[in-house]
Amino acid sequence: MVDLFLNRVLVENNWDQDELNTEREIIGILENRILMLFFASAKCGKCRDFLPVLNDFFKRLKDPAYIEYPKLLTLVYVSLDQSEAQQDRFLKELHKKVLFLAFDDPYRKELQAKFKVKDVPTVVVLRPDGSVLAPDAVQDICRFGCDCFRDWQESAELIERSFMLNEEFDNLNMRTATDPVRRLKYKTSQWGKVHHPSIAI
Repeated sequence: MVDLFLNRVLVENNWDQDELNTEREIIGILENRILMLFFASAKCGKCRDFLPVLNDFFKRLKDPAYIEYPKLLTLVYVSLDQSEAQQDRFLKELHKKVLFLAFDDPYRKELQAKFKVKDVPTVVVLRPDGSVLAPDAVQDICRFGCDCFRDWQESAELIERSFMLNEEFDNLNMRTATDPVRRLKYKTSQWGKVHHPSIAI
């Protein structure tokens, strides 16, 4: 997945809009993480409606005020806006830890074509190896919130610093009723191993 943005420039959505453009910076922000590509446009009503949901989702997984260890997750906004002014308006509403591509970067359109994005908003979720985990996670984020990340994490077999095996076993009986369905969707078993079910959801 790091290869997706090597030799590219990612911009931090902070006050200074710092650019990450060295190989070391790109690897540092993307390696061993689940990557969400958020395709949207400021003039899209659905995108504006989804934005607070996505911000809350991201904040609860990354903000130390909510959790002890920020999750191994990176969110990149891929603007499909018609003008830089539109993109800037949208960025002002996005979480400050989100990364984005500059408006004049043609790679925005290349990513749209690569992941066959036809409509917005779309959230493409990628495993650390760059394979697609979910071609569009918008509905799942709206329905399941932060539980989505746990399922993505298990499917990607991503281990984080706070992982403890005995806690995983203790929590097995505390799963929600929708967990088996989501596990099948992301092609994981109860134990987090990838398999290939014969039925499609």
